Amino acid sequence: MTQEVAAGCSPVPPLTEPAELAFSAVNAAFGSLGRVCMALDSQFRIRYASRLLEGLVGAEGLARLRGAPIEELLGPELFGPDGPLRRALMAGEKREGWRAMIPGAGEGPRLMSVSATPLQRDPLGVCDPAAVYLVVLRPDDEAANDLATSVAGSGLISRAPAMARIFRLIDTLQHSESTVLITGESGTGKEVMARVVHAHSPRRSGPFVAFNAAALPGDLLESELFGHVRGAFTGAVRDRVGRFEAATDGTLFLDEVGDVPLHLQVKLLRVLQEHTYERVGDSQQRTTNARIIAATNRDLRRAVADGTFREDLYYRLRVIPMELPPLRARREDIEPVARLLLSRVGARTGRALRLSPATVRALLSYPWPGNVRELENALEFAATITAGQTVQPEDLPREILEGAAEARPAEPPAVAAPAAAGASVHAPAPRAAAPVPSDAAGQDAERARIERALEANRWSRAATAESLGLSRSTLWRRMRALGLG
Repeated sequence: MTQEVAAGCSPVPPLTEPAELAFSAVNAAFGSLGRVCMALDSQFRIRYASRLLEGLVGAEGLARLRGAPIEELLGPELFGPDGPLRRALMAGEKREGWRAMIPGAGEGPRLMSVSATPLQRDPLGVCDPAAVYLVVLRPDDEAANDLATSVAGSGLISRAPAMARIFRLIDTLQHSESTVLITGESGTGKEVMARVVHAHSPRRSGPFVAFNAAALPGDLLESELFGHVRGAFTGAVRDRVGRFEAATDGTLFLDEVGDVPLHLQVKLLRVLQEHTYERVGDSQQRTTNARIIAATNRDLRRAVADGTFREDLYYRLRVIPMELPPLRARREDIEPVARLLLSRVGARTGRALRLSPATVRALLSYPWPGNVRELENALEFAATITAGQTVQPEDLPREILEGAAEARPAEPPAVAAPAAAGASVHAPAPRAAAPVPSDAAGQDAERARIERALEANRWSRAATAESLGLSRSTLWRRMRALGLG
């Protein structure tokens, strides 16, 4: 078999004839079951891949993968330096039933089930001694039907129909360079999704340049986006390349685009319409071919109505709208996402961590106002606190447990057995936080009260919640409802 070497990889020695015959036999056995078989060397490079893989990635793709790191096919999320499958194999353990999306040659990305195991030593000595690990792939049609979808290398996993629709949209966009506007609450993974869109687009070989528009004041924002020339302002001691120029032939991700000031919105609109701009302090017109993906957690329709965001820019950005649902709206994803995040946290410290059933129930009961980011932080806290390998509810942050208890529905009153003589038949009512008033005057008063408390506590949510006698999750929900979040 001809061994093709991927760019940047050291050569893989050619297989001996007995090894060829041995792998052909393995290939035939797995192929008859519709399985793709791959053998990896100790550096996790693909030493052998069965011909069935050609039907998925094409002949050129198969030739390119021989000798290449396995993460080029299945992504660093599983097989990168901290990937759970890589670490399991290095520890001599096998893993079955993981999922990954591989790029397809004709039909687009394909969802696959991934199993991996260390290879046992061959007593007859006919197998290639450089083959150390075995990876088996099969089309995960059942998972696709269940809308259990993941994207290798992205940190995204979902069973929710809303997310499956987004993944299908990404598949549709793989040949498009249209501008995308990603909306959703803070912590829903907008930048992760932008990277996935970039990785599944014609710009995948170009740079992905991420820029947070809310991170800098307006006077520095223009210089960061468009660059400046020497002497343009005090401190400009040399020419500087802007983000548009840095993203040439690639993608520019504009996070928190709703925070761009109005005077810069005009210039941003010009770039989107004419693909031209000027560096600060320069009169030379420059062109850009960067693809724009923008994101915001603000309601841009309301911002347009309030006059804080240009309507023409809004529609220029919203060519392809993509709204990420909050974690509480896809509760079926909480457990698989939590397990994935916990495996990543554990991999950093070499620990195999798991969630107890009671911990899973607590995670499912909590509303997760901070979405996936809050979930990841909570699991990292729990992994640090827990002494064993199983995360228990008491290992979670206190506000998670309090929020879960508050959100959990009250138990229905027992009616099967009569109350004992002299005993009260009324159980104490669970403590409920007062709702946000529905009338405008009441909302204004509540907003003013919470705003005063926030200012008094320097906008610390924990201190403010304690001063108001609320849990952090209740305070967060009230702030969102009143436009303070």
